[in-house]
Amino acid sequence: MISTKIRLQLEEICNRIENKEEVSFSDMVLIEKWSKANRSVYDMLQRARRRAIQGPVEEGSLDEFLDQMNLGNPDPSSHITGQSSIDDLADFFKNDNDHMRRD
Repeated sequence: MISTKIRLQLEEICNRIENKEEVSFSDMVLIEKWSKANRSVYDMLQRARRRAIQGPVEEGSLDEFLDQMNLGNPDPSSHITGQSSIDDLADFFKNDNDHMRRD
């Protein structure tokens, strides 16, 4: 369970990430620590990173749906592009983040 004080601090860090403002190293360590221990914080951080990269999404678009559902990796370098074999797709999903096994 996260205290109100910590939750507000984590939300403020996410707002700075989303707005592309400076985030101190100690704040990044704090939010990474909490994101590994708490799924809600992980989701909050992923949304902030996605919005920082993509900017505002169009209402009613597929990007808005993905953002609301918190689906997909916000880092474009990890996206699969072009043609892929079934083995490539299987490897992609097999190497999913640890947070999926935690819940």
